[in-house]
This record gives sequence, structure tokens and C-alpha cells, in this order.
Amino acid sequence: MKQSQKPKPRKETIKSWLFFAASLAFTIVLLVIFPNRQTAVIKSSRQIFMEMIVILPAVMLLIGFFAVWVPNEMVIKLLGKTSGIKGIGLSLLLGALPTGPLYVAFPLAAALISKGARVSNMIIFLSAWACIKIPQEMVELQFLGARFMALRLGLTIVFVIIMGVSIEKIMESKVT
Repeated sequence: MKQSQKPKPRKETIKSWLFFAASLAFTIVLLVIFPNRQTAVIKSSRQIFMEMIVILPAVMLLIGFFAVWVPNEMVIKLLGKTSGIKGIGLSLLLGALPTGPLYVAFPLAAALISKGARVSNMIIFLSAWACIKIPQEMVELQFLGARFMALRLGLTIVFVIIMGVSIEKIMESKVT
């Protein structure tokens, strides 16, 4: 059984609930300290919650189809350990194309990792989803100019790749 398919140990579940409780308590304390922000926070929280209720079921359905229809061998070939520069390029492209909230990308990245995708490629995919969007690049081009867009895009790509590879190396060194 793969590590991602194992049930969470009881200790990890308790940690997750403790983190949730601490976050909730911190939020309540902040709302008490700053009562003039309560309406904005509640309205914003409700709006995000409603958006997630609408989007996440569809995302989970698509992830389920992906898990069944896309063979592990294809993911390993395109995004696995031996994918090299092609895997990096594909990860950048897959992250830059969609225009949705970042929380949609996390289940997809988890599914790809469980099918054999390289961790660095998934870090690159998630970072590209967060920082590189084709529509965003067009807006930058229009308002900030080609030089700014090219420089920001180039530096973002370089540092996203460095970050992905570095995180993978750190994770590998912690396992051994």
C-alpha cells in the first residue's frame, strides 16, 4: 500500500484538529479585538465557503475520473522521476493554463503524486498555478509592458524550478 493511501495515524488526526481549534480560537480573539471587522470577515468567509461548496464537488468528481481513467504508467512517464526537463515543462504548462482558485490544484497534485509524479514537478505545478497564468501575463503585458512581463515571468519560472527541486531534495534527505 502506498504511503498516500494509508489512513492517518491517530496522532496526526489529533494534530489536525488541534490546529483547526487553534486557528478558530485565534480568529475569534481577533474578531473580539477588532469588532469593526466582524461584518467584513463573516461576509468574506461566507462567500468563500459558498464558492467552495459549489466548486469542490465538481473537482472531487473530476479527480475521481482522473484516478480511474489516467494510467499510472502515463503519469510516471510524463511527470515521474525520469521525466527530466519535459516533466518540468509539462508541470509549468499544466499549472499556467487553468484559471481557478489554488485550492482546486491541491487535490489534483495529490492524485498525481499518488500515481507516481515527482514531488518537484508537483511543487512546480502548484507554484505555476499560483504565480503564472496566461490571462495574467496578458494583463501584465498590456499594463506593465513586455519588458516587465518577460522579466517577471522568466524569474518566476527560474525560481519556481529551483524551489521545486530544492524541496524535493530536502524531503529526500529527511526520509533517509
